[in-house]
Amino acid sequence: MTEIRLHLSVRDLTDADLPSCGWAGYPKHVRELVHQIRRAEAGEVDYLAVCTPAGLPVAVGGIDYTVRPGAGTLWQLGVHPALQSCGIGTLLVRSAEQRISAKGLALAELGVEESNPRARALYERLGYRAFGSELESWDVEAEDGSLRRYETLCTLMRKDLA
Repeated sequence: MTEIRLHLSVRDLTDADLPSCGWAGYPKHVRELVHQIRRAEAGEVDYLAVCTPAGLPVAVGGIDYTVRPGAGTLWQLGVHPALQSCGIGTLLVRSAEQRISAKGLALAELGVEESNPRARALYERLGYRAFGSELESWDVEAEDGSLRRYETLCTLMRKDLA
């Protein structure tokens, strides 16, 4: 088998990246990333993109600094489906933790859907520990453009970065 090594970089997500992010979720979600980029410009969040040498995002995720004082809350983490289990999620989470630490915060938190044991296993390997659960919901867009409410139970996890 031939092995290919790809050098990836992590940077802020930009408006120019959005046409390449269709893999990241429903069309409504990708359209709403514009709002997250504006929030990043205002300093409320960081929204990261893990990119190939050509600059194409293969993973994205946010860090919200407004959810809980003293913590950065990771959310909307995603890796291109064709590239999952290649270490890119680990790179994304560790980069997010570096951003949180650079802001002088010592705690990272996230919620993971109970129906996603693979993601939970990644977070546990990276040192996150469960501390509760919470019902989450958001609108998702069907192919016909209609919206439906999606509800899921999330395990809340945190990691001390100090």
